[in-house]
Amino acid sequence: MYNFTKRLLDIVASIAALIILLPFFIPIIIILKFTAEGEVFYFQERIGINNSRFQIWKFATMLKNSMDMGSGSITLQNDFRVTKIGVFLRKTKINELPQIINILKGDISLVGPRPLVDKTFSAYNEKVQSKIYNVKPGLTGIGSIIFRDEESIISAVTDEDPHGFYKRVTAPYKGELEMWYQDHRSLYLDFQLIFMTAWVILFPETRLYEKWFKDLPKRKF
Repeated sequence: MYNFTKRLLDIVASIAALIILLPFFIPIIIILKFTAEGEVFYFQERIGINNSRFQIWKFATMLKNSMDMGSGSITLQNDFRVTKIGVFLRKTKINELPQIINILKGDISLVGPRPLVDKTFSAYNEKVQSKIYNVKPGLTGIGSIIFRDEESIISAVTDEDPHGFYKRVTAPYKGELEMWYQDHRSLYLDFQLIFMTAWVILFPETRLYEKWFKDLPKRKF
């Protein structure tokens, strides 16, 4: 019943969001088309439910072939690969909104663990790799909320390679958070996480989630 209700809510919410956001998407599409390298959407293979593969939709915010430049799969603060309009889209999370199409298609849900590329997925230990996508990945979730400003967190580490820090600190903690979500998941928790997502966008420095979810795994950074 939980999965059926969640899927129904995903469909209703994604259709409503597309109708509401379409007038806002049009100027963004025009700006992207005539700036930077002219790319509007960015498609990338991600890992989905039961470790299957799908193509994620995003607004283009980085240079073409950015995965082969700089820090690769990890984006840093003030990353040279991010375009000028891309900085704004990423800061406001508008770049993520085309994933509404992925929600409508059933690739992802509104709430769940973020779908990762192979390289960052491989940073999880084997236990997490085998369980994290037993549930459908999501547009947002507890990991997305706590790591809302992941670029700044990783960039602040100056004495370690960003990939090493991700594997040693970020990935293990994200894995604990997503296992926490699976242990507690419910429609009520999903609504709380949707609200909290909007809250952290408006108030980036907030840690309200620590008051709401008192049994969260201990913060590792």
